[in-house]
Amino acid sequence: QLQASGGGLVQAGGSLRLSCAASERTFRQYFMGWFRQAPGKEREFVSAISWNGYTTSYATSVKGRFTISRDNAKSTVYLQMNSLKPEDTVVYYCVADQFPTGWGTSNPGFGSWGQGTLVTVSS
Repeated sequence: QLQASGGGLVQAGGSLRLSCAASERTFRQYFMGWFRQAPGKEREFVSAISWNGYTTSYATSVKGRFTISRDNAKSTVYLQMNSLKPEDTVVYYCVADQFPTGWGTSNPGFGSWGQGTLVTVSS
């Protein structure tokens, strides 16, 4: 089970931090990530992190603004979002997989998805 939180309303240029708590006791064995989806559009990869946190991956659209991290002791993954733009207004989903497909590509595959959390950036 993946429980995302931290979404909300923020002005353009502001920051938010999303959190995703996992109930899986083997959390430290999982690659974790974030996707997002706007209404009527396909889900878009945002960022991912390896099981040990040593390797991260970002979509071009968020590189330099977003930072993914994890705390295996708390079974939680975070997405720090800075310099937010109105186009970042979408629902964000937390994902997990022990062996994600296409790691390092622009669209890796993750098998487990949590519920979304809405981020709204006002201009």
